[in-house]
Amino acid sequence: MNNEIYLIWQELYSDVRTPMIFWQISIIFMSLTSAWLINTNLLKLVFKKNSIVTHHHIHELGFGGFKRILFPLSSLLLVLIGQFILKYWQHTGLLKLTTTLLFAMAIIRLSIYALRYIFTPSGLVKGLEHLIGWSIWVILALHLSGLLPEITHFLSETSIPIGKNKLTLMLFIQALFTVFLTLLAVLWISRLIEDRLMQVSHMSMNLRVVLSKLIRIMLTLIAVLFSVSAVGLDITLLSVFGGALGVGLGFGLQKIASNYVSGFIILMDDSIHIGDILTIDTHHGTVSELRSRYLLLRKENGTKVIIPNESLIITSVTNHSHMNRQMQQQLPVLIAYESNVDEAIKLAEAMATKQSGVLKSPPPKVEVKGFADKGLELVIIIWVMDGVDESLGSIKSDIYLAIWQAYTQAGISFAIR
Repeated sequence: MNNEIYLIWQELYSDVRTPMIFWQISIIFMSLTSAWLINTNLLKLVFKKNSIVTHHHIHELGFGGFKRILFPLSSLLLVLIGQFILKYWQHTGLLKLTTTLLFAMAIIRLSIYALRYIFTPSGLVKGLEHLIGWSIWVILALHLSGLLPEITHFLSETSIPIGKNKLTLMLFIQALFTVFLTLLAVLWISRLIEDRLMQVSHMSMNLRVVLSKLIRIMLTLIAVLFSVSAVGLDITLLSVFGGALGVGLGFGLQKIASNYVSGFIILMDDSIHIGDILTIDTHHGTVSELRSRYLLLRKENGTKVIIPNESLIITSVTNHSHMNRQMQQQLPVLIAYESNVDEAIKLAEAMATKQSGVLKSPPPKVEVKGFADKGLELVIIIWVMDGVDESLGSIKSDIYLAIWQAYTQAGISFAIR
């Protein structure tokens, strides 16, 4: 067992039977209480009175998560101060054990806070949070039990042959740990840069997306090379993996690579934007997401279609809002043959013009589409601004309701299909 851990348990065992333990318990209680008061009252007051930190910055940092990090850190600081003062009169084994637990809690909460800031919430992120938490607590338990030195010695002595070189399990774990921490820091920085880029209004959205993705890729590559070299591994070993990756891209990953390259081409040539109305083969809808590998098309019925970027390059795509940011919508109406067609057209145009979500220029118009078995087919053509796809169904519903009321009062009959 580690001598330091052994002394902590010896001090704790001897202090439990004496009044000395109550001084340590009192310090722990006062430290936790003071940290809770600081994080629930004084910290909010500082954020409100500080003119430099705006409400946007507080929202961006995540006040709740930031406070969760500060609680164990402030508790740790107060316990360390109490330990520094009390050690001149008595043992502080319980305080040493408490600082270790608070430090582990701070690391866990900091890791979870970083993951939630970098990645969108998902089952994978939640699983990674549990993995990090359990790993830290297991390492802490092994450290406090005195088994950690023996396990690290075993891992250092066990090696894996890689060609002419030998890689110990300890070095492999250190490499994974270093790569993980470096990637976490790099992804944090790239997320901050991405947030700043998205606020640059004079730059096109596609260019902002491309720059943010290129910055993330470059920083990730640099982080991997730096972390691997930091633990003493030969970077030339990566050439083997690079060759295997090249072969994989040439065969099994050809389509995936093609989709990624096509995604960057689409973003760079500025031909498709988020909010554009597209017709791709039999799919018609609004672009809701533009990813590196695929495009997400939201149809009028609310369903979403995932279209690989390669399809956008090799097939014809109709962009209904490429030249301007207006979208055309068509609303079919079927009226009986005995109805007054001229009056039906005028009423439909008037009812569509009255709706607030419909553009006045170009104005709504009604055209005769054709002759059906039961009646005359009319189509109401309206124009709306892009980005209103969430309320498009409500706009259509209001138009149909207004037309039904106007036709009912005018004695115009609808045909039954």
